[in-house]
Amino acid sequence: MRNPFETEERKAFRETVRRFVETEITPYADDWDEAGEVPWELHAKLGALGAFGFGVDEKYGGLGFDDCFMRAAFSEEFYKCGATGIPAATGGRSISIGPIEKFAPDEIKDRVLEDIVTGRKGSSLGITEPGGGSDVANMKTVARKDGDDWVINGSKTFITGGMKSEYFVVGARTGGEGLTGISLFFVEADMPGFSRTLIDRKMGWWASDTATLYFDDVRVPARNMLGQENFGFIAIMNNFNYERLGMVAGSVGMMKACLEDSIAWAQERHTFGKPLIKHQVIRHKIADMSAKIDATEAYLNQICWLANEGEMPVAEVSKAKFFATKALEFCASEAMQILGGAGYLRGNRVERIYREVKVMAIGGGSEEIMRDLAVRQMGL
Repeated sequence: MRNPFETEERKAFRETVRRFVETEITPYADDWDEAGEVPWELHAKLGALGAFGFGVDEKYGGLGFDDCFMRAAFSEEFYKCGATGIPAATGGRSISIGPIEKFAPDEIKDRVLEDIVTGRKGSSLGITEPGGGSDVANMKTVARKDGDDWVINGSKTFITGGMKSEYFVVGARTGGEGLTGISLFFVEADMPGFSRTLIDRKMGWWASDTATLYFDDVRVPARNMLGQENFGFIAIMNNFNYERLGMVAGSVGMMKACLEDSIAWAQERHTFGKPLIKHQVIRHKIADMSAKIDATEAYLNQICWLANEGEMPVAEVSKAKFFATKALEFCASEAMQILGGAGYLRGNRVERIYREVKVMAIGGGSEEIMRDLAVRQMGL
């Protein structure tokens, strides 16, 4: 469907990303997925493409501007590779870059930010905990003041990119209960008391290194607090809106991959004396998939326009997140039905997408949390 908000600049950016994914990622996606990791040089190649530079000052290697449509185009085209653990492995840094640029002292920004944005080093956001999941207000990791330092104790889990990141933005309780009472800290992987273990045998996102982090009296200087004490999480809530928008756009890319591969297979495969595409039941599946893609894409474009106008529509972002992942679930299932046994074999986009549907529905805010947040944003 034609995007009424398309410009020559946005079109050129999308084409650049599409060519990059087709030549630098898709041919290797299955091998990287099976290997459980991506080569580190891919991070730097994506950094050179500007993938991590939206909203980041040029002096730190950023683009010097932001555009929600370009953010969405990047995620959509990247996720079309079908092995979405690859964008997870490389893009985990994206949700930690904003807090570092906005709240870190110049000494930290000057030392680490350009390396992160250009893909030379990794960073991750540490919020989710083993006992809490989406219940951030119940955070148990604590930081206590000790002279000129803060001492952090606790653990985080399901941290994307957590095994290879050198830098972390970590939430810890410094005050009372609830979201007010949480502060953010910049933590480096070589600090004494920090350790991590790999979460393996995941259903999907095989190519992404996912970690549990442990903080055992990790001592950080007071200057490593990011933002105002006890208001750290509230200060980065908009950060999660961009993450969710990226997942909506990624879902669109995955749905389009399912549709493309379904059409290609249905045109090639013959059953009962005619191409599969000529059977009405298959044609209806393709029509339904295409309609869900169009609806989700139109919704996403409207949200991107509002965000670019300076109004982050939180309720709509939340609704789009669960709307997109339910549409993705439908498209992945229908594509698997169309491909049949061929789709069930490892090594194709539909198979990989089918087992990665649920992480899209859970990560970045579960469908249930998104529904509840949307209704609260509606004033109910």
